[in-house]
Amino acid sequence: MKVHHRFWPARLPHAISVPDTSLWDNLHISAQRYPNKTALVFLGQHLSYAALQAQALQLAAHLQHLGVKQGDRVILSMQNCPQLVVAHFAILRANAVVVPVNPMNRAEELQHYITDPEARVAITTADLAVELARASNQLPPERRLAHLVVTHFTDAFDPQVSGADAPPPTWHAWLFTQHPLPELDGGEVHTWQDALACDHTLGPLRVGPDDLALLPYTSGTTGLPKGCMHPHRSIMHNAMASAMWSGGTHENVGLLVVPMFHITGMTSVMHAGIYLGATLVLMPRWDRELAGRLISKWQVTHWTNIPTMVIDLLGSPNFDKFNLTSLVHMGGGGAAMPQAVAQRLWELYGLHYSEGYGLTETAAPSHNNPPHAPKQQCLGIPFMSTDARIVDPETLQELPQGESGEIVIHGPEVFNGYWKQAEATAAAFFELDGKRFFRSGDLGRVDEDGYFFLTDRLKRMINASGFKVWPAEVEALMFKHPAIQEACIISARDSYRGETVKAVVVLRASHQGLVTEQDIIAWCRDHMAVYKAPTQVQFAEALPKSGSGKVMWRALQEAQAAAAHS
Repeated sequence: MKVHHRFWPARLPHAISVPDTSLWDNLHISAQRYPNKTALVFLGQHLSYAALQAQALQLAAHLQHLGVKQGDRVILSMQNCPQLVVAHFAILRANAVVVPVNPMNRAEELQHYITDPEARVAITTADLAVELARASNQLPPERRLAHLVVTHFTDAFDPQVSGADAPPPTWHAWLFTQHPLPELDGGEVHTWQDALACDHTLGPLRVGPDDLALLPYTSGTTGLPKGCMHPHRSIMHNAMASAMWSGGTHENVGLLVVPMFHITGMTSVMHAGIYLGATLVLMPRWDRELAGRLISKWQVTHWTNIPTMVIDLLGSPNFDKFNLTSLVHMGGGGAAMPQAVAQRLWELYGLHYSEGYGLTETAAPSHNNPPHAPKQQCLGIPFMSTDARIVDPETLQELPQGESGEIVIHGPEVFNGYWKQAEATAAAFFELDGKRFFRSGDLGRVDEDGYFFLTDRLKRMINASGFKVWPAEVEALMFKHPAIQEACIISARDSYRGETVKAVVVLRASHQGLVTEQDIIAWCRDHMAVYKAPTQVQFAEALPKSGSGKVMWRALQEAQAAAAHS
């Protein structure tokens, strides 16, 4: 027995068998079992399992009518709403591959998500459609999107909604606005209503556990984001395991506010919930007052989040009016939960906060804290069916308990490799004891109980409120600014986000004195996702460089850390 098995949740197996079915079958089976049960709640509107499946089948038929074939990649870019769930399962039912894209991305970033997976069809909301169309229209004709399916948020709820389900007034502008459909050069734009009215015959389901299901993108230390190839079976494993780990049943009511374009929300909440036949209460973005009202009204039992959400909710002036006693499981990741906040949750509700750890490459959790025996600021123990070790990053030899090294992972949730990136795939894996292990790029240690702790990063990455920001990607975008000669991205401490993005910038001689730090920040917010955009800019005469001419980002990072502690 492994040492961490002493803390394993009672009645749960250490490993599970994954069904020889597709992810689509989970929705189909739940719709057969619970046709009239509420699958999704969105701003007061209910969607039953039967209706969810029916809409997904209609959209799948429309996608096939547009020419989507088995294995084709289809972009899906939305904030949380019922249409995202419908579209996700429709793409799978059309035997195609979901390419989930962060809706905060701008046209310059979106071009890569069109060209790299060779996507010809995209599904999005009307507030984002103009960016996707702009990205496509700027590409050569042979690489553009051929079809864009566009929905409005109001396609899924009643704008007259009132009471506990009503969205906050600050959301009205983007929720209620009827945006005009954009022009797609060389392609067609389709409304959601037309797509769901499709009367074409849907072809048979042909995909199974080993076929490609998802192509989520992750960035790295160099270059553009890379697609992570996940077959149905890897997502299926973590959906099932996440449901079991949290004590899930079909009577679960989950609050789904972590974004479904992200691997955690998609796998551990959406897919886990649909697999169970649970009810999911959707929030398109975070608002503490609405979250408190929804938990209270719908008697939410399970809530996966990032710690900043919990901190924010506990700080609400209306907190005493909320009834959170229905919650039986709360957990998440992306940032460490402060000890004082975890203690308050325990004192108020008898709730342990279970932190977890995972990557896009591991379909979210590769580690999780046992709900009954969590440790704070801890990644947890290796997840179901998972073997995780600490190795020397140079020799790849396993290290003794307590020593810091690279976290490596073997298990059914690990992806197949990077899309069209054979060298990056080869570099990400190695063999140990006859098993293929994935190199996480994170440094950690294991304590005497078998719990893993993060100690540092091998990869150069910033964690801002749970969103991963890769400096190389931000720098590449910033070099498009005509005033910027050089830029280096580092992290700075932030009281709310934990870390925030800082840019050290060398201006071109022609622009010195003509451009301010605030001008650079404003330009970045217009040209990249807001979580990536630097919140701080520091001008410098030059960047420190090594003898080979490489920017010494670590020297800048260390100087920033020293200044923060002075």
